[in-house]
Parts: sequence; C-alpha cells; structure tokens
Amino acid sequence: MTSSSKPLDLAALDSLTGGAFHAITSGERSARLREWLTTEPTADALAEVYREMALRDKGAAKLLKEKLDELKRLHGQDALASDWAQKAQQMLQAPRLNMGDAMAWQRDAAKAGAPLSREPLASLKLRLAEVVKGVEDLQHQVMVQREAAVLLAQRIEVLSTKPMAEAQAGLYGVKADVAQWQAQAGQLSTNPVWPSVDLKFPAQLDAAQSQLQAVWQGFSAALELALQAQTDATAALPSVPVWADEIRRLRGEAVAEQPAPAGTVSSDVAKEAKPAKPKMDAAQRQALREQALKAVTPVLEALEKQITESEGAALTEGTQALRVALKTHGKNLDTTLDERLHKALTAGGDAEGWQRWLADQVRQTLVAQAEGLLDAEKVPTMGGRKMQDKLRQLRDSWKQTDQGGLPNHALWKRFDAACNEAYKAVLSWLEQMKKESADHRAQRVALMDEVKAWTAANAESEDWRAQLRALHQFADRWRNAGHLSEKAFGEMQTQWKAIFKVAAARLEAAQKASVERRQALINEARELGAAPALRVDAVKALQQRWQVEAQAVPLDRKTEQKLWEVFRAPLDEAFQRKGTERHTSAAPLTARDRAVIDASKALDEANAGGDASQIRAAMAALDAALRGQALQAQTAQNPAPTVTVAPLSAAAQAADVLADEAPTAAEPGEGAPASDVAGDSTVAAEVEAPVTPVAPPKPAKPVVAVRGDDRPGQKKTEAAAGRDGRRDGRPGERGARPGGDRGPGRPGERGGDRFGDRGARGEGRDLREDRGPRLGDAAFRAQREALERAEMSLRKLAAQAHGETLTRLMGAWQERQADALPSAQELGRAINAATRQAWAQAVSTPAKAAAATALLRLEMAAEVPTPADSLSERRMLQLQLLTQRNQPGPRETWGQDVAQVLSGPHEEAAARRLQNVLKNLLRG
Repeated sequence: MTSSSKPLDLAALDSLTGGAFHAITSGERSARLREWLTTEPTADALAEVYREMALRDKGAAKLLKEKLDELKRLHGQDALASDWAQKAQQMLQAPRLNMGDAMAWQRDAAKAGAPLSREPLASLKLRLAEVVKGVEDLQHQVMVQREAAVLLAQRIEVLSTKPMAEAQAGLYGVKADVAQWQAQAGQLSTNPVWPSVDLKFPAQLDAAQSQLQAVWQGFSAALELALQAQTDATAALPSVPVWADEIRRLRGEAVAEQPAPAGTVSSDVAKEAKPAKPKMDAAQRQALREQALKAVTPVLEALEKQITESEGAALTEGTQALRVALKTHGKNLDTTLDERLHKALTAGGDAEGWQRWLADQVRQTLVAQAEGLLDAEKVPTMGGRKMQDKLRQLRDSWKQTDQGGLPNHALWKRFDAACNEAYKAVLSWLEQMKKESADHRAQRVALMDEVKAWTAANAESEDWRAQLRALHQFADRWRNAGHLSEKAFGEMQTQWKAIFKVAAARLEAAQKASVERRQALINEARELGAAPALRVDAVKALQQRWQVEAQAVPLDRKTEQKLWEVFRAPLDEAFQRKGTERHTSAAPLTARDRAVIDASKALDEANAGGDASQIRAAMAALDAALRGQALQAQTAQNPAPTVTVAPLSAAAQAADVLADEAPTAAEPGEGAPASDVAGDSTVAAEVEAPVTPVAPPKPAKPVVAVRGDDRPGQKKTEAAAGRDGRRDGRPGERGARPGGDRGPGRPGERGGDRFGDRGARGEGRDLREDRGPRLGDAAFRAQREALERAEMSLRKLAAQAHGETLTRLMGAWQERQADALPSAQELGRAINAATRQAWAQAVSTPAKAAAATALLRLEMAAEVPTPADSLSERRMLQLQLLTQRNQPGPRETWGQDVAQVLSGPHEEAAARRLQNVLKNLLRG
C-alpha cells in the first residue's frame, strides 16, 4: 500500500484484503478479513477497509471495528504508560523519595487505566516497591537501634550499682556492645535510601547515640577514677556511691549511715551529685509569704487602678508587669489574693488569667464531688462499680489539674480523705463480689456434676421428650447461674460444653435417625402424590406414621415445621389436583340443575335491582326450583298414564303456610279425623287420573321432654313413644328389648328413628318428603351464594327502611303533623292500628310537659343505657316497679309510653333517646 493521501479504489482494497470485497457470502468475507488481520495491517489501511466494508457488510465490518477499537485502546494505554513512567522516573531520580507519592503512584495509575502489567510500568512498579520497602525497613532498624541504645544504657546503670570487681569484669562486654551499636548506627546513615527516611528518625537516632555516648563516657571515667582511687589514697573518690563506699572501706574510713539508694545512676553519672535543698521552717515560709505579698500587692493595685481609668481598654504593660511579679513570687503567695489577681488579669486583657485560681476552682469542685460521695442520702442507688469508676475519674481529674500548676496541699488533704472514706464502700463491694463469684462458681460446678449424674442415669432411657426437656432446663440453669470473671467463665464454659455434648449425644443421634425416617416418609408422600390415582387410605396411614414419629422423637421447632411443610406439600397438591379433576370431569348439567342455576341468576338480577318484593319472589322461584316443581310442571304438560303431581297452587301454598303457623295436628291413627287429611290432600295436589290422592308430608311433631311424677304436685304425663314408664326406656327386664319396638317383621333389630318422631323404617320412608336427586356442585354453589347475597340485601333494605321510618317518625313529632307519621305497616308488626292512632293523637295535640318517666320506662323496656345524669332516676323507678304488684311492666306498656313522649315537646336529647329506644322495640 502506498503512503499517498489519496484513498484506494475498491480493486486495490480487494487485493489488499485477499479478495474480501468480492467474496460471495458474509462468512467468506469474515474469514478473509481474519486472515488479513493476522498480517498486522496499519491503522490507516484498517480505516480505509472498514469505511468501505461498513457500506457493504456490517457483520464483517464488525471485526475491523473491534480491531480499530483495540488499536485505539492500545494507543491510549501507551500514552498513559508514558506519562506514568515519566512520573515514576522523576520520583526515583529525586534526591529524596516522597513516601506518600510513591505509595499512591500504583493506586492512582490503576485508577487512570494505565497498563501496570506491561513494560515499562511493570519494572517501575517493582523498583518503587523495592525502594519503599527499603525505606520502611530502614525506619524499622532505626527504631530497633534506639531501643538497643536504651537497653545498653540500662546495662551500664546496673553495672554502676555493682561492686568494682563485677563492674570491671563486665566492662569489656559492654564496651564491645557499644562499639558494635555505633558501627551499626553508622551503617544506617550510609544506606542509599537514608535521605528518603522520615525526618524524625535521624533525629531520634542521633539523640539515642548522644545519650548512649554520654552514659558510656561517664561510666568509663567513673570506673577509671575508682580504680585510681583504689590504688592511690590521695585520689578523689568517684561519684558512684557504691564504689565510693567500697574505697572508703579499703581505706578504713567511716561509711555514711544513709547511703544513696542503689539503682539511681543514669546519664548523670558523670555529673556531681546535687546538694539537697535545706528544709524551711514555718518562720521562713511566713517570711517568704510576706515578701511575696509586698512585691505583688503594689503591682496589683496599680493594674486595678489602670483598669478603672482605662474603661475597658487592654493594658498590656500592667498585665505583663503583674505576670513577671507572679512568676517570681507566685509560688510563695497566699491564696487570699488569687481571685483579685484573676479578675485583674482577665480585665487587663490576659485571657488565661491566674492559673492557680482557676485550678483551685476545679479542685474545689472535685473536693465537693468527693465529699458528696459520702452522703448516703444523695447517692442511695450508686453501687460498688459506679463508686469505683467515679473515684477513679475524680483522681484522674485531680492529676490533670496538678500538671503544670501550683499544688494546693490543703485541698488535696480534704480530697484524699474523702476519696479514702468513699473507697471503703468499694472494698465492701469487692468482698461481696468475691463471695458471690465463689458461690456462682460452686453452683456451676454442682450443676456440671448433676449433668454427669443425669447422663449416667439416663444412659438407657428412650423417653426423648423428657431428655430434651431436661437438657433445656440444664441449659437455662447454666445461663442463670450468676456472673463470673471472663477468665473463670472461659475455663468453665469449655468444661460445660464437653459435659453437655456427652449428655446430649444420644438425643442428637436419635434426632438424626428421626430426620432420616422423616425424609423416607417425605419420599413416600411424593410417590403417593405423583401417583395417577390418589389413595386416601394410604395417605391417612402415612400421616398417622408421621404423627407417631413426631410424638416419639421431638425436634427443633423450626426444623420440625419445615419438614412437616415439605411432607404435606405433595399431598396437598394431590388433593388439589383431585378436586380440579372432579370439577373438570363433572357430568353434564341435568334439567333440574339447569333450572336451579337459572333461578339463581334470576335471583341475582332481582338482587341487583334492590326491590325487596322482587327479591322475595325470586327466592320463592328458586325454592320451587330446588323442590323440583318446575321440572314436575314440565312433566305435567306431557300426558302419561301414570299419576303426575302438579305444582302446588297458591291455595295449597297458603294452606302450607297456615299449617306451619297452626299448632301441630295429630297424625292419622292418633285421633285426627281422616277427612282433614283428605281435605288437605285435595288442596295440595291436582290429579289427572282417578287415583287416590297422595297426602303431603306432615311436619314432624316437636319432641317434648317429660319427666316422671317425682315432683310434688306435678301431674303425670304421657310417656314418650317406645317406652313404658321406665326411666331407661326399656320395658320388662333389664336388657330385654322386644322386637315390637324395632319395626315390623324384624324382631331384635332397631326399628323407629332415634328421635322418636318417625315411624318404622319403612313407614318413615313413605311419609318422608322426597327431595329428588342430589344437586350438582355448580348448581349447589350457585343457589347457595345467590341466597346468601339475597338475604344480605334484604337485611340491608330492612335496616334502611327501618331507619327511614324512624326518621319520618321523628320529623312528624318535631313538626307535630299526624299526617307525616308512617303507616302501621311501615312501623312493623310490633305496632297495631290502635297504637298508631294513639301516637297520631299525641302528635296532633299541642305539646304538654315532658314525660321523663315514660322515657325511663322505654329505656328499661328496650334495655338500652340511660344518660349519666338520669341514672339515679332510673334506679328509683326500678325500685318503685319492684314494689308494685299486678301492674304491667315497661315491656308491656311501651306503646303508651311512646305516646306520652310524643305528646311532650320535641327536644334534641329526648329525640335521641327515643330514637335509640325505637330501634330495638320496633324490630321486636
């Protein structure tokens, strides 16, 4: 390919790519482009080929696009690698490596996307890591050398407390160690990365070297002087007390009775011992106090005068002069001027004020807190632990206050005495805690022994529930066995776990075996659920086996519940599948089922209309469809030689209703005339053929429980059917059950129905109502749901009508219009025409006095609560009614009471009470 900027033609591009542009299929073009890409073409050639190929085959051009993106990415990574390599080179070539930048270089380069795994960044990363590691190791060696210098100084101090012979014997070893330490310290400073070490480490190494050198030189000089004084009696004694005393003994001189304490030689071995300060008596201290007072008082008065005259301006010179006087005489100054000094300094512009006064304020607060701990009434609930923490906090606060300030011995004595007195409570608490800890430890040891004995006693027991309950009790007792220290509890907890594990081993093995058995039952349940025909007996037996297993071996509640859910899932799915198949495979609807469904739909339509009469008519039609009358009516239209029973006429239905409402009539054969039965039969049915009419079934006689004549004055009643006066209903001897009571023709077997209201089995079957074949599932559900919705709608409509009736009644009373009163039919069956007429007359007449007594009687009749302000009157009225004999009660005269209330004036409270009463009474 030429380097000309002129784009190549298609033939040149085709020859360049090996015929990719003239390939027939896209697969061939992609294959030839892959072969061409293996030759590593230039970016310009790739761009030209991609530009032409993208117009012809985008699938094949995708390979070129990916290669171009890769080249761009590599080019960008090369630029990043160059930039970050330059930064790394600059850090490595700098005289002092910045550790922060060096450690952050790799992180920042990775965030920027630089190829750290490629050269030259890979080698630079390793070089930087080595330099950083070298610097860190060098810093660590510096800290080690510093600690070694401290240890060498301590060895020299210890030698200074030994006799001269031991010190001289250990001199050579210490000398070699000091020389070795100095050589190692010198090697550290010659390390190439030493300039990159943190600036604090060279200073620390230099300080350690200077201190060790001073201690070593002082020790060597003192030992050399001691050896010289040992041989020359005129030589001066060394400054080391032990060696000086030894030389005095050799010279025969007296040794000081109170030698300096051993082990106090440090870096000041070479220095002369400082003379002790002479103790001052009370007179000297008083003199110093007066001198300080004379020196500070004039300066203080001058500053206070300047503050008064300056009116708030800063007084630097006066404040500085007072500061200088306090620096010289402040420690000897009496505390009487502390408050004046503090106020003067703060008013003069010194924000710090007089530190000793501030410290004394803090000390007084601490003293008050310490003394407050002694008052049992102020801190009645503070326990030993809180007292201990409080005392520690107070003492730490006192130490912080004393640091860098002048002490106050008087306050310290008060503070220390209060703390020591309060600490007695802490000591008693510690003793109590120690005793409780011993008791708790003994209790836990006894519990472990008890668990061991229980394990041995129940080694053969199979009562797993009792064992689980006992183990739970042991665990609870261990948790509630009291507090122990962490160390003691850790030791005993290990022993307890081992003992408890041995005790629960048999139960855990039984639970593991039970889980395996339950898994087997789960597999059987899955097989039963997957079977094409569900065997209910096998399911019951399997569930029984599961219950036996669950009762035998208890498991953890969560585990047992999870296994049970897994066990019952396939069985539930099988039963659900069976129910679905039953619905899908149901037989086609019969004519009776179709009639019931149509009647149910008609009832739903009437229910949606909201008309109570239509709803009741639809319910009657549904009831007729349920009895099969619609089907019988259809059958009656087709003539047949057989007897056909027509649907009941309106007269027959009325006769049925009257028969239901009338007292129960005697059955044939029991004193009732046969003409009555025949008459009812002729009304009940229409016979097409001259056949004997069939009487409709009579309602069953109610069962009346009777007792014998064991009560005085009670008339002996007729015994129940099937009994001859015995309380157990068995005639004759005990156990004798004649066949006459058991139905005709079958002696020794059960005859009449167990309720005594039906005849023999055959006779009862003839007289029993034939309800026809059983409804299908769809028809049964449709009629049941339709009836439920209709009854709910009727209840709603009745409640709505009842509320409207009450509202009209209250409105008529308020307007005193008798014409607005609801009719007797609207008021309900509890109101007759006479009562309604009395209410109308009460409303139409002018208002009389309020009838409070009538309202109370109405509330008593309706059993509704009375307002609180009228409760006493209601109780009095109840007492009066109890004393009145043969007088009608409120329940019997509530219609007249309502008329009395309506004759009175309309009031909101009375109307509300009357309305609450009528809600219950009108429904009765």
